[in-house]
Amino acid sequence: MNDIARVETRRLYHQIADKVRALIQERGYREGSRLPPERDLAQQLGVSRPSLREALIALEMEGNVEIRMGSGVYVCQRTVRRPALPVSMGESPAELMQARGALEGAVIVLACVHATAEGLARVHDSVEAMRADVAAGRDVMAHDREFHIRIAEMSGNSILASLVGTLFDERQSPLAQHMRNRLESQPTWHDALAEHEQIYRCLVQRDPLLAESAMRSHIRAAADRWVTP
Repeated sequence: MNDIARVETRRLYHQIADKVRALIQERGYREGSRLPPERDLAQQLGVSRPSLREALIALEMEGNVEIRMGSGVYVCQRTVRRPALPVSMGESPAELMQARGALEGAVIVLACVHATAEGLARVHDSVEAMRADVAAGRDVMAHDREFHIRIAEMSGNSILASLVGTLFDERQSPLAQHMRNRLESQPTWHDALAEHEQIYRCLVQRDPLLAESAMRSHIRAAADRWVTP
Protein backbone atom coordinates (compact mmCIF):
# COMPACT_ATOMS: atom_id res chain seq x y z
CA MET A 1 0.00 0.00 0.00
CA ASN A 2 1.46 3.39 -0.96
CA ASP A 3 1.56 6.39 1.37
CA ILE A 4 -1.47 8.10 -0.20
CA ALA A 5 -3.65 5.03 0.20
CA ARG A 6 -2.47 4.61 3.80
CA VAL A 7 -3.50 8.18 4.66
CA GLU A 8 -6.90 7.77 2.98
CA THR A 9 -7.71 4.63 4.98
CA ARG A 10 -6.84 6.16 8.36
CA ARG A 11 -9.87 6.70 10.53
CA LEU A 12 -11.17 10.25 10.66
CA TYR A 13 -10.61 10.63 14.39
CA HIS A 14 -6.93 9.74 13.86
CA GLN A 15 -6.61 12.62 11.41
CA ILE A 16 -8.43 15.04 13.72
CA ALA A 17 -6.20 13.98 16.62
CA ASP A 18 -3.21 14.96 14.46
CA LYS A 19 -4.80 18.39 13.93
CA VAL A 20 -5.36 18.87 17.67
CA ARG A 21 -1.74 17.93 18.41
CA ALA A 22 -0.56 20.41 15.78
CA LEU A 23 -2.80 23.12 17.24
CA ILE A 24 -1.37 22.53 20.71
CA GLN A 25 2.16 22.84 19.37
CA GLU A 26 1.55 25.85 17.12
CA ARG A 27 -0.21 27.88 19.82
CA GLY A 28 2.17 26.87 22.58
CA TYR A 29 -0.39 25.48 25.00
CA ARG A 30 1.44 24.57 28.20
CA GLU A 31 0.76 21.71 30.58
CA GLY A 32 -2.45 22.43 32.47
CA SER A 33 -3.73 24.86 29.81
CA ARG A 34 -7.35 24.53 28.79
CA LEU A 35 -8.14 24.12 25.11
CA PRO A 36 -10.92 26.16 23.48
CA PRO A 37 -14.49 24.96 24.13
CA GLU A 38 -15.48 21.96 22.04
CA ARG A 39 -17.84 23.95 19.81
CA ASP A 40 -15.16 26.55 19.04
CA LEU A 41 -12.47 23.93 18.52
CA ALA A 42 -14.66 22.02 16.07
CA GLN A 43 -15.26 25.21 14.09
CA GLN A 44 -11.56 26.07 14.05
CA LEU A 45 -10.64 22.64 12.75
CA GLY A 46 -13.59 22.38 10.36
CA VAL A 47 -14.87 19.10 11.80
CA SER A 48 -18.05 17.81 13.42
CA ARG A 49 -18.35 17.76 17.20
CA PRO A 50 -18.89 13.96 17.42
CA SER A 51 -15.72 13.36 15.37
CA LEU A 52 -13.79 15.88 17.47
CA ARG A 53 -15.01 14.20 20.66
CA GLU A 54 -13.70 10.85 19.42
CA ALA A 55 -10.33 12.41 18.65
CA LEU A 56 -10.15 14.01 22.11
CA ILE A 57 -11.01 10.69 23.76
CA ALA A 58 -8.21 9.04 21.75
CA LEU A 59 -5.77 11.77 22.83
CA GLU A 60 -6.84 11.30 26.44
CA MET A 61 -6.08 7.58 26.11
CA GLU A 62 -2.64 8.55 24.78
CA GLY A 63 -2.10 10.74 27.82
CA ASN A 64 -1.87 14.03 25.94
CA VAL A 65 -5.05 15.65 27.25
CA GLU A 66 -7.45 15.27 30.17
CA ILE A 67 -11.19 15.67 29.68
CA ARG A 68 -12.85 17.08 32.78
CA MET A 69 -16.62 16.75 32.55
CA GLY A 70 -18.27 20.15 32.90
CA SER A 71 -14.93 21.95 32.84
CA GLY A 72 -13.16 21.35 29.53
CA VAL A 73 -10.15 19.72 27.94
CA TYR A 74 -6.71 20.32 29.43
CA VAL A 75 -3.21 19.64 28.14
CA CYS A 76 -1.49 16.98 30.23
CA GLN A 77 2.02 17.28 28.88
CA ARG A 78 4.04 18.93 26.16
CA THR A 79 2.60 17.36 23.04
CA VAL A 80 5.01 16.31 20.32
CA ARG A 81 4.38 14.81 16.93
CA ARG A 82 3.73 11.10 17.40
CA PRO A 83 3.08 8.22 15.03
CA ALA A 84 -0.53 7.61 14.01
CA LEU A 85 -2.82 6.30 16.73
CA PRO A 86 -2.95 2.51 16.63
CA VAL A 87 -5.63 0.94 14.47
CA SER A 88 -6.49 -1.30 17.42
CA MET A 89 -8.28 1.64 19.07
CA GLY A 90 -11.29 0.64 16.97
CA GLU A 91 -13.84 2.12 14.63
CA SER A 92 -15.46 5.53 14.99
CA PRO A 93 -18.35 5.12 17.47
CA ALA A 94 -20.42 7.72 15.58
CA GLU A 95 -19.96 5.88 12.27
CA LEU A 96 -20.55 2.57 14.02
CA MET A 97 -23.98 3.68 15.23
CA GLN A 98 -24.87 4.99 11.77
CA ALA A 99 -23.98 1.62 10.31
CA ARG A 100 -25.98 -0.22 12.94
CA GLY A 101 -29.03 1.94 12.27
CA ALA A 102 -28.90 1.22 8.55
CA LEU A 103 -28.31 -2.52 8.99
CA GLU A 104 -30.64 -3.29 11.88
CA GLY A 105 -33.42 -1.14 10.45
CA ALA A 106 -33.43 -3.41 7.40
CA VAL A 107 -32.90 -6.61 9.38
CA ILE A 108 -35.92 -6.11 11.62
CA VAL A 109 -38.20 -5.83 8.57
CA LEU A 110 -37.14 -9.35 7.59
CA ALA A 111 -37.54 -10.46 11.21
CA CYS A 112 -41.17 -9.31 11.13
CA VAL A 113 -41.81 -11.30 7.98
CA HIS A 114 -40.22 -14.47 9.38
CA ALA A 115 -41.27 -14.08 13.03
CA THR A 116 -42.30 -17.25 14.84
CA ALA A 117 -43.73 -17.85 18.31
CA GLU A 118 -40.45 -19.47 19.32
CA GLY A 119 -38.36 -16.60 17.97
CA LEU A 120 -40.52 -13.99 19.68
CA ALA A 121 -40.27 -15.91 22.96
CA ARG A 122 -36.47 -15.79 22.70
CA VAL A 123 -36.54 -12.02 22.14
CA HIS A 124 -38.92 -11.64 25.08
CA ASP A 125 -36.57 -13.67 27.30
CA SER A 126 -33.77 -11.23 26.42
CA VAL A 127 -35.95 -8.27 27.38
CA GLU A 128 -36.78 -9.86 30.73
CA ALA A 129 -33.14 -10.75 31.41
CA MET A 130 -32.17 -7.16 30.64
CA ARG A 131 -34.91 -5.94 33.00
CA ALA A 132 -33.45 -8.09 35.80
CA ASP A 133 -29.94 -6.74 35.08
CA VAL A 134 -31.14 -3.14 35.24
CA ALA A 135 -33.05 -3.76 38.48
CA ALA A 136 -30.00 -5.41 40.07
CA GLY A 137 -27.54 -2.77 38.81
CA ARG A 138 -25.61 -5.38 36.82
CA ASP A 139 -23.82 -4.88 33.51
CA VAL A 140 -26.51 -5.07 30.82
CA MET A 141 -24.32 -5.44 27.74
CA ALA A 142 -24.57 -9.24 27.37
CA HIS A 143 -28.36 -9.26 27.28
CA ASP A 144 -28.44 -6.09 25.19
CA ARG A 145 -26.33 -7.89 22.58
CA GLU A 146 -28.46 -11.02 22.89
CA PHE A 147 -31.62 -9.01 22.17
CA HIS A 148 -30.24 -7.60 18.92
CA ILE A 149 -28.76 -10.94 17.81
CA ARG A 150 -32.00 -12.84 18.42
CA ILE A 151 -33.94 -10.35 16.31
CA ALA A 152 -31.36 -10.72 13.54
CA GLU A 153 -31.59 -14.50 13.77
CA MET A 154 -35.35 -14.24 13.14
CA SER A 155 -34.55 -12.66 9.78
CA GLY A 156 -33.57 -16.12 8.57
CA ASN A 157 -30.26 -14.82 7.20
CA SER A 158 -27.20 -16.04 9.10
CA ILE A 159 -24.90 -13.55 7.37
CA LEU A 160 -27.01 -10.60 8.54
CA ALA A 161 -27.07 -12.04 12.06
CA SER A 162 -23.28 -12.32 11.99
CA LEU A 163 -22.91 -8.73 10.77
CA VAL A 164 -25.18 -7.45 13.55
CA GLY A 165 -23.01 -9.26 16.09
CA THR A 166 -19.79 -7.95 14.56
CA LEU A 167 -20.94 -4.33 14.64
CA PHE A 168 -22.26 -4.67 18.18
CA ASP A 169 -18.96 -6.14 19.36
CA GLU A 170 -17.11 -3.04 18.16
CA ARG A 171 -18.44 -1.46 21.37
CA GLN A 172 -15.71 -3.44 23.12
CA SER A 173 -12.89 -1.70 21.24
CA PRO A 174 -10.58 0.46 23.40
CA LEU A 175 -11.96 3.77 22.11
CA ALA A 176 -15.60 2.70 22.37
CA GLN A 177 -15.09 1.21 25.83
CA HIS A 178 -13.45 4.40 27.07
CA MET A 179 -16.43 6.42 25.83
CA ARG A 180 -18.86 3.94 27.34
CA ASN A 181 -17.23 4.14 30.76
CA ARG A 182 -17.45 7.92 30.66
CA LEU A 183 -20.96 8.37 29.38
CA GLU A 184 -23.22 5.39 30.06
CA SER A 185 -24.99 5.07 33.38
CA GLN A 186 -27.80 3.15 35.01
CA PRO A 187 -30.48 5.75 34.09
CA THR A 188 -29.58 5.41 30.40
CA TRP A 189 -30.12 1.65 30.60
CA HIS A 190 -33.67 2.26 31.86
CA ASP A 191 -34.26 4.22 28.67
CA ALA A 192 -32.71 1.47 26.53
CA LEU A 193 -34.91 -1.14 28.23
CA ALA A 194 -38.05 0.86 27.45
CA GLU A 195 -36.95 1.11 23.81
CA HIS A 196 -36.35 -2.66 23.64
CA GLU A 197 -39.85 -3.22 25.02
CA GLN A 198 -41.31 -1.03 22.27
CA ILE A 199 -39.35 -2.90 19.59
CA TYR A 200 -40.63 -6.22 20.97
CA ARG A 201 -44.24 -4.97 20.89
CA CYS A 202 -43.83 -4.03 17.22
CA LEU A 203 -42.46 -7.48 16.47
CA VAL A 204 -45.41 -9.13 18.19
CA GLN A 205 -47.73 -7.04 16.01
CA ARG A 206 -45.65 -8.14 13.00
CA ASP A 207 -45.72 -4.58 11.72
CA PRO A 208 -42.50 -4.07 9.70
CA LEU A 209 -42.85 -0.30 9.34
CA LEU A 210 -43.43 0.28 13.04
CA ALA A 211 -40.66 -2.17 13.92
CA GLU A 212 -38.18 -0.49 11.60
CA SER A 213 -39.08 2.93 13.01
CA ALA A 214 -38.71 1.67 16.58
CA MET A 215 -35.33 0.08 15.88
CA ARG A 216 -33.92 3.13 14.12
CA SER A 217 -35.25 5.38 16.88
CA HIS A 218 -33.61 3.16 19.51
CA ILE A 219 -30.21 3.22 17.82
CA ARG A 220 -30.40 7.00 17.32
CA ALA A 221 -31.22 7.38 21.01
CA ALA A 222 -28.39 5.03 21.95
CA ALA A 223 -26.00 7.12 19.85
CA ASP A 224 -27.21 10.30 21.56
CA ARG A 225 -26.61 8.76 24.98
CA TRP A 226 -23.22 7.31 24.10
CA VAL A 227 -21.63 9.34 21.31
CA THR A 228 -23.18 12.81 21.52
CA PRO A 229 -24.04 13.60 25.16
